[in-house]
This record gives sequence, structure tokens and C-alpha cells, in this order.
Amino acid sequence: MTASDWRKMLKQFRRKPAIRTKYIKHNKPKDRTTGIARKKCERCGRFGAMINSYGLNLCRHCFREIAEDLGFKKYS
Repeated sequence: MTASDWRKMLKQFRRKPAIRTKYIKHNKPKDRTTGIARKKCERCGRFGAMINSYGLNLCRHCFREIAEDLGFKKYS
């Protein structure tokens, strides 16, 4: 079950609060504490090859696109 399926089901349970709370308890996707899915690029949403230095939280692809705008220089 994907996160979007989980949210679609909540719309069906609007008028049934008891069933809704039970559904949320058992079917809510868990919050990630470790692994590749924990960190996402803030710009595009990719999971891999993150650059977290200086609080950037960007993937390497987005970093290459906007590095000069941020003030980084390419030395080669």
C-alpha cells in the first residue's frame, strides 16, 4: 500500500470516526529513522547521492545545476 492509497481511504472514513482511528492505527506508514528513504532532496525529491554539507540537503544532480548560484566555484 502506498502513501497515496492510505490517504484515499481516509476520505471514505470521514463519517465513521471509530473505524477511521482504528484504520490509522494499523495502516499508517511508519516514520523512517534509518535507511535511504529517510533523506530526500529538497528540490526534486530524489533519495540517493545526497549532499548534506552546509545544510544544503540536495542531491548531486540539483547541486551541479545551482552550485554557481550558491557561490561555489568549479576549479577544473
